[in-house]
Amino acid sequence: MSMVPDRLDTDSTTANAPNAASAAFGRVITAMVTPFDHAGRLDERGTERLAAWLTRDGWNDSVVVNGTTGESISTTDREKSRAIRAAKQGAAAHGGKVIAGVGAGSTAHSIKLAKEAASAGADGLLVVAPYYSCPGQTGLLRHLLAVADATKLPVMIYDIPKRTGIAIETETVLAAARHPRILAVKEAKGDLEGATEVMGQTHLAYYSGDDALNLPWLSVGATGFVSVVGHVVGDQLTQLLQHHVHGRNAEALALHRHLMPIFRGMFWAPGAASAKAALGDLGLPGGPVRLPLVDLTEEQRRELRHVLAGTVTEMGAPADPARVPTGWLPAEATVGQVGR
Repeated sequence: MSMVPDRLDTDSTTANAPNAASAAFGRVITAMVTPFDHAGRLDERGTERLAAWLTRDGWNDSVVVNGTTGESISTTDREKSRAIRAAKQGAAAHGGKVIAGVGAGSTAHSIKLAKEAASAGADGLLVVAPYYSCPGQTGLLRHLLAVADATKLPVMIYDIPKRTGIAIETETVLAAARHPRILAVKEAKGDLEGATEVMGQTHLAYYSGDDALNLPWLSVGATGFVSVVGHVVGDQLTQLLQHHVHGRNAEALALHRHLMPIFRGMFWAPGAASAKAALGDLGLPGGPVRLPLVDLTEEQRRELRHVLAGTVTEMGAPADPARVPTGWLPAEATVGQVGR
């Protein structure tokens, strides 16, 4: 029997999620890599192709472009706009949306990126705390509101103090929720307690920003995921979400445990490098990473392939099993033995 799930109706009240956010952003979202060619240049055709694959065959509702996994710190503003346009071409053809990361060290730069993202066709914005400057909570709130005011696009706040140096406190999120275009939070610091308080008092939807916590986040009311492993197991993330929505708790837990090795394995090295290695094995665009990141060594690639083999052969497979690389499979298996 097929292991591939049906897509969730993001507009349905049965989806158990704040409708404004799920309609604006979807529920299963991949933080997409930025494909580069062998010379390290932006691969626009590859970006379009990858966004199309993720939203057509990869079971994603949307993709984030120019986020952390998209190596936004290493791309120019012009490249960011070109990447958004290319991804929009690919995703929109299959009903997918493009959420543009507009992170920067200053509010003025984030506003510039937000306006350029809107002009390039983005469907929403992902707004992170200004990194390095580490403002206080008053300045951080003003930053979030100023970026939200800059366009008419819906906004998802991104809280990842590991990378920005500052956490967005619960009271700041509660205040930001009063802005009509701030609809959601991508949470990557594991504060389920604070998020539960926010969800209980506001309309804000929460998205897991840490794949290893996807199921725990669903258990406290999160709407979905902004994922790195969604590059290769978007179908299984959709299935996890369906199990949760329909009250199949044992099945959800079993699938969560099954996916844990890939949740860990994708981050043995920086996620962008691991995701690009996996995509390369699938024959999909990714290419090299830019310094200061470095590509996986051959030994790291072998270890990642071993993890991916276990994920796709035991409990479901990527949406197109004919494309599972033989290098991911155990020696005794063949692609034809991998059921959907």
